[in-house]
Amino acid sequence: MLKYILIGSGFAFAAAVQPGPLQAFYLSRVASSGWRRTLPASLAPLISDGPIAVLILLVLHRLPEGFEGFLKAAGGILLLYFAARTFLEWRRGQGGAPIGTHSAPRTLFQAVAVNLVNPGPYLGWSLILGPLVLEAWQLAPVNAVALLAAFYVTMVLSLALFILLLGTTSFLGPKGRRGLLLASSVALAALGVFQLGSILV
Repeated sequence: MLKYILIGSGFAFAAAVQPGPLQAFYLSRVASSGWRRTLPASLAPLISDGPIAVLILLVLHRLPEGFEGFLKAAGGILLLYFAARTFLEWRRGQGGAPIGTHSAPRTLFQAVAVNLVNPGPYLGWSLILGPLVLEAWQLAPVNAVALLAAFYVTMVLSLALFILLLGTTSFLGPKGRRGLLLASSVALAALGVFQLGSILV
């Protein structure tokens, strides 16, 4: 069991700290609304990964040809949308108006949407987690439960810590927060363009 706990925790930590669409989204929301309203969004993988896991384990067993391209296209468009929204919030801040705020449930819903069109979880479940869960289940169901528990506890805690670390930018004052908002808009746009461009390669 310890083997699967270590594997699940290690894979989750690596996935959480790797720069990607979800991390860029957290950056924009912390800059816009603060870490307290963004923190519940660390639970997004618990919500989004359920349908992904069922799809991979019970229906697909592997990603069909063209599915990753579809996800990249949908994800790229969604990231560009969030980039535009974040940029508009940055523009509104120029005139002295308060930077836009988002409720915690809305931020969580948006984080779930970002993760559902992110190829990462599908690839992770298809190539790594899925086979590991099946292997662990064949040895003993408790091993599979331990693997999943370790993975998602580590994932949520790592994302929560990431959001809290981003929240320290509040000490920079309004100019620092606005700068972070602009940087997150650029990061979201760059990731969106990269995902769309990678379809053509």
